[in-house]
Amino acid sequence: MESEKKSSAVSDVGAWAMNVVSSVGIIMANKQLMSSSGYGFGFATTLTGFHFAVTALVGLVSNAAGYSASKYVPMWELLWFSIVANMSITGMNFSLMLNSVGFYQISKLSMIPVVCVMEWILHSKHYSREVKMAVMVVVVGVGVCTVTDVKVNAKGFICACVAVLSTSLQQISIGSLQKKYSIGSFELLSKTAPIQAVSLLVFGPFVDYFLNGNAIIDYKMSYGALFFILLSCSLAVFCNMSQYLCIGRFSATSFQVLGHMKTVCVLILGWVLFDSALTLKNIMGMIIAVLGMVVYSWAVELEKQSNAKTALNVKNSLTEEEIRLLKEGVEHPPAKDIELGDSKV
Repeated sequence: MESEKKSSAVSDVGAWAMNVVSSVGIIMANKQLMSSSGYGFGFATTLTGFHFAVTALVGLVSNAAGYSASKYVPMWELLWFSIVANMSITGMNFSLMLNSVGFYQISKLSMIPVVCVMEWILHSKHYSREVKMAVMVVVVGVGVCTVTDVKVNAKGFICACVAVLSTSLQQISIGSLQKKYSIGSFELLSKTAPIQAVSLLVFGPFVDYFLNGNAIIDYKMSYGALFFILLSCSLAVFCNMSQYLCIGRFSATSFQVLGHMKTVCVLILGWVLFDSALTLKNIMGMIIAVLGMVVYSWAVELEKQSNAKTALNVKNSLTEEEIRLLKEGVEHPPAKDIELGDSKV
């Protein structure tokens, strides 16, 4: 039993490390690919379509080679999930275009309480006081180190709301679909990736043209840009896979809270690799955020132990009650009606 717990803990850490490393790596690669000082590939939605196309190809090869098994999931569930996921991607892109960076960061931070509320509504999930306090500490910390100017307009606010709601619903749905159909994270990703790839590659160029006014067919491809596109797609496979793994192992709330460790890593790497400014405000915010993540991990573990103890007490009390009823049945057998031969009620 102890060895199983250690093995599970190692797997959890591995999945989380894969998500952090691949997510930070893909952000760094995309920054070089899409920035004006890099290769100026400003087609984020289409690039995401490339990501899912490569992920779908990897899933197809894996199934054909027998490394993964394909389980049944109704097509309408896959289509519904893919629509929500694509709304998340498109909403995020529009939110970043229409709002200031500060409000965009605030909208991302709001996903934590939104996920909590949605899990409470959809799955009747409750959180302890310690978990709620830890979530607030993380939100404050990340807010301090990332939020600068805050400007918003009506269109931008609507896009941000759509992005937050669809992203939160997508992350909750990943976990619920895995449990509902007893399907692994990679198998679920292999089923949804082709649908997302086709839809994003068809509509992505039009969305990108609306966002930046440039057509992808007019972009002059170079070997450097092609290299970073392939690197971004390769990292996206691990990023998508680890996201499904993490949500399947933890919860959407934990994924959001601990996911802000990526924000801290991006700020540090941006300072190291791209000479981005790192002020005292950023450093203090990162310290608060990391402290909040540590407290959150402690609070979740405390909640698990409390739930396990409660379940054990309930089990023991039921067992004692059953024993008492059995003893009473032996000592005081039900009186028989001699004429009818039935037990008296």
